[in-house]
Amino acid sequence: MWGTFLLYLAFGGLAGLLSGLFGIGGGVVIVPFLAWHFAAHGFTPDAIMIMAVATSLATIVVTSVSAVYAHHRLGAVEWPMVGRLAPGILAGSVLGSIVADRLPVQMFKLIFGVFLLFVGGRMLLAAAVGGRRNLRPGAVLLSFAGIVIGCVSAILGIGGGTLSVPLLVKCRFSIRSAVAISSACGFPIAIAGSVSYVVLGWKHPSLPAESFGYIYLPAFAGIVASSFLFAPIGAKLAHRLPTARLKRIFALVVLAVGSKLLWQAAKPLI
Repeated sequence: MWGTFLLYLAFGGLAGLLSGLFGIGGGVVIVPFLAWHFAAHGFTPDAIMIMAVATSLATIVVTSVSAVYAHHRLGAVEWPMVGRLAPGILAGSVLGSIVADRLPVQMFKLIFGVFLLFVGGRMLLAAAVGGRRNLRPGAVLLSFAGIVIGCVSAILGIGGGTLSVPLLVKCRFSIRSAVAISSACGFPIAIAGSVSYVVLGWKHPSLPAESFGYIYLPAFAGIVASSFLFAPIGAKLAHRLPTARLKRIFALVVLAVGSKLLWQAAKPLI
């Protein structure tokens, strides 16, 4: 038991380090790790992916607080925009959790595999998030965007920055403000998604005893405890290490993991 918890601590530290070093969401690394770990420990196959996603979202509830506070102290969070996106994000997160609860495990792997290929390819090519177009979306468009961001994020177990930052940059915000607003939006995504996954998985007969709904508490506790500490270290290292080269190496790892998930999803069909 303690050996497993130490493993969660070690991986949480790695996830926090990578998050601070490369500016990626923790879900990109946490979900594949938990899926592998749960499978290796004989968890019910149909519950592995949704437990990994739910646990990842639960960790974001805690880790996003420090990020949002740091951005707020710097005056980078434009709270009116957060308020305009939040209702759609909350609704989308609940919807995404419900959709995920009904997804076949192979489809779950397929979706997450495609997402990892997208993230890895973008990192490898160092693609920019897009030019600023000074768009001024109305309430309806922002609500729709919030629903999409919340829904996709809840299904993938991420904070939503992959989707929200490009949108915000195109809506006249600087990259600094876009990242800050995205961090603030990650909190309602994580809260709504986590609560939904607790309700949907409540008293599920095939889940381990240490689960709280679909959230696996030992993994949640270990990952949060260490990732919270190591993310600032990663941010400091970003200013000292050759991050461009390291980012390319990490992108190849992400592409390999995404390809493996796609292969696992496709095997039953071949």
